[in-house]
Amino acid sequence: MVEMTTKDVFGAPCWVSLMARDMAAAQRFYGAVVGWKFRPAPLGDAFSVAVMGGVPVAGIGAPASDLGGAIAWTPYFAVDDVDVAAGRIRERSGTVAVGPVSFPSGGRAALVADLEGAVFGIWDGAVSSGWRVGVGPAPAWLELRTRNAFDAALFYGEVLEWATGRAGCCEVAYEQDQVVLRQGGEPVARLNSGPVEAATYAPHTRPRWHVHFRVPRLEEAVASAVTLGGSAVSEVTSTGHDRSVTLRDPDGALFTLTTTVG
Repeated sequence: MVEMTTKDVFGAPCWVSLMARDMAAAQRFYGAVVGWKFRPAPLGDAFSVAVMGGVPVAGIGAPASDLGGAIAWTPYFAVDDVDVAAGRIRERSGTVAVGPVSFPSGGRAALVADLEGAVFGIWDGAVSSGWRVGVGPAPAWLELRTRNAFDAALFYGEVLEWATGRAGCCEVAYEQDQVVLRQGGEPVARLNSGPVEAATYAPHTRPRWHVHFRVPRLEEAVASAVTLGGSAVSEVTSTGHDRSVTLRDPDGALFTLTTTVG
């Protein structure tokens, strides 16, 4: 497998991870719902890697790990230099909550938040060449729910070097009332304006990054989630191309399951 680093995919999402109160219980839940298997991660005993068909898909870690954080799915974006990116975030009134942190296995990371409080991560180091949003078992797509998608696009564009004209960088376009981020022509993230409230106590209405996972049979996956202590927080919706439902896992982390129609 060709070794890749964040310099090869800078600006693009390169991983998603979940901080879970009970890592073993989270593995049982997502193993049953999404079909993942798990193996130890090189970052230490507090982390595990979800795999499907031998391909790394996501990470699950304990809150006591170096990066800590809320019980939520968090996307990580590739940057050339995590310290430089963290500086850009501070300069633009974002928040650097944890880090930058160096890991013994290599790589540096920070847990940060944008102007509206949506949490995301930045990573500088090796990345999996088999991981890419929308392809294979990786997340179907990432979605930013925010007050103003255009303002958010300016913030992320400056921090992550989107649409800078630099060779290999991500492209940004306005499509069907969304700001769409593309890597190599393929959509990897969507930024949506909507009725969100930064101070609300309801997590699903706060500005946030939201992860969509693909499953082959939606109803079976939802039934497994409910059996293992999860719950549905939306009705099943259909676009004609796919059907989706948003769930909450037993720890309270939100995510959406989607399946292709036909």
